[in-house]
Amino acid sequence: MTVTLEVAEGVGTLRLDRPPMNALDIATQDRLKELAEEATRRDDVRAVVIYGGERVFAAGADIKEMQDMDHTAMVLRARALQDSFTAVARIPKPVVAAITGYALGGGCELALCADYRIAADNAKLGQPEILLGLIPGAGGTQRLSRLVGPSKAKDLIFTGRQVRADEALAIGLVDRIVPAADVYEQAHAWAAKLAQGPAIALRAAKESVDTGLETDIDTGLAVERNWFAGLFATEDRERGMRSFVEEGPGKAKFR
Repeated sequence: MTVTLEVAEGVGTLRLDRPPMNALDIATQDRLKELAEEATRRDDVRAVVIYGGERVFAAGADIKEMQDMDHTAMVLRARALQDSFTAVARIPKPVVAAITGYALGGGCELALCADYRIAADNAKLGQPEILLGLIPGAGGTQRLSRLVGPSKAKDLIFTGRQVRADEALAIGLVDRIVPAADVYEQAHAWAAKLAQGPAIALRAAKESVDTGLETDIDTGLAVERNWFAGLFATEDRERGMRSFVEEGPGKAKFR
């Protein structure tokens, strides 16, 4: 299998495993969508780590496979390509990308689907599609600009250049840099901590933020308002408030 889902301590690890560079061919894209949807459904998965292994996150699409595709073939495939990444972006649970080595093209676009990105100090990220006479096609033009702003996104997309971890951190493309040997451990710890949190409230927070970024503020506020009021019907809200009153902040144990 080119992608696997392993679950431990409430954390599901989506592991890319297509040596040597985790090129994202069609089979890998389809498998990624399948497992992202499984992680969404499973109650024992409370948070998710996307990981490509110790050496590389994902170096992009399988160019040899794409080279043989004509316009008609890509018209038929482009939606499925985007849908596989969107399935990851829409996992209604905290998702962290553990980035080692290269995260280029589709690999960078996959990292953009996470809520948080932890990168190795030797990581390199970029959208080099322009060097092939293309543009990013798995969400890069949309998610990158929303994350780092249109000017920085255009710089990366127009030039196709790679950025090192320190620049990626400076522009907001990644959120934390750690030694390469610690990337997965740190990502798993981030996810495991959130896996102990109130699952419905975390889902509400993620949906409210993501929806607000994609719509006008009044619609975003309506989504927030509905979720906020709805959470008053949950057991976790009762536990959280009772614990706060009786024990002080930060001590509630959620189911």
